[in-house]
Amino acid sequence: MKRAIGALALTLLGLAPLPPALPHPKSYVAYRAASPLSIDGRLSEGAWGNAPWSDNFVDIEGDVKPRPRHQTRVKMLWDDSNLYIAADLAEPHLSGSLTVHDAVIFRDNDFEVFIDPNGDNHEYFELEINALGTTWDLFLPKPYKDDGKALDGWEIAGLKSAVHLDGTLNDARDTDRGWNVELALPWKALGQQARRPAPPREGDQWRINFSRVEWPFEIDGRGYRKPQAAKEDNWVWSPQGVVDMHRPERWGYVQFSSRTSGPVEFVPNADQPVLDFLHAAYYAQREFRRKQARWATTFQELAITPPAGATLLTAGTLFQINAGALHIRQDALVWKE
Repeated sequence: MKRAIGALALTLLGLAPLPPALPHPKSYVAYRAASPLSIDGRLSEGAWGNAPWSDNFVDIEGDVKPRPRHQTRVKMLWDDSNLYIAADLAEPHLSGSLTVHDAVIFRDNDFEVFIDPNGDNHEYFELEINALGTTWDLFLPKPYKDDGKALDGWEIAGLKSAVHLDGTLNDARDTDRGWNVELALPWKALGQQARRPAPPREGDQWRINFSRVEWPFEIDGRGYRKPQAAKEDNWVWSPQGVVDMHRPERWGYVQFSSRTSGPVEFVPNADQPVLDFLHAAYYAQREFRRKQARWATTFQELAITPPAGATLLTAGTLFQINAGALHIRQDALVWKE
């Protein structure tokens, strides 16, 4: 999904001057499914009862924008075959029009999943689904902002998906409650570019986020009509700070537990402060080049104070920033020695 990106939220993105430490992205502990799941969108199996609901979604830009009008929340489970995702979306006016697989689903109201297994900002997956159950799955070698190009032909082989509607679709004469989404994403497909074990091991953490696109509609007889020049709302689990889902560094964390119920404590990523610095410096470099037509060669030029031992290297169109064992380069790839 590629959408117009608004003005940069300087504080949240960490452009110069470097702000105080950013909050840790959202986190969730996913338990093993205690019993088989039937993917029908109803979420009635007992195993789902052991999975807690996430925090309610917020605006994609975070607290600088109003809270969403309608509640959205998710829960997750897993077993040796699949990652399971359930979503509950309150919606008084159920609508949908797209019926062709791999259509641009966010032109309808939709629910979206983003997964970066090893958290390096590259080689990640996206899945979108609307209230008709129509899906769009794609793979991105790297984010659009770093000249990435989506591979629409990529498929989540073996994907199972279902929606359940609590109301009437495309009928404006009544008020609906909402809809549920239920997904089973095979580890075999997710593991193709995961660069780590899939299924995961006890305590492993993957980067993940969820988005909901909500369009304004006008009632047109019995149905709905999207106003001309309508602008959508983007509601997410872990806020991005800017209207762009393709910034994986701000996605949340899912931690996998072999237990079938909790509580299990989430372990915050000890590298998060260094990752925040690296991304702050990366965005500062992009802004510096936009203004100066070159990369900065020192942290002083970027007007940020690096942690002890951090280095900045540039060579033509390339740069690399190092902080201990962690590194980032000009296309946002992050890696750890």
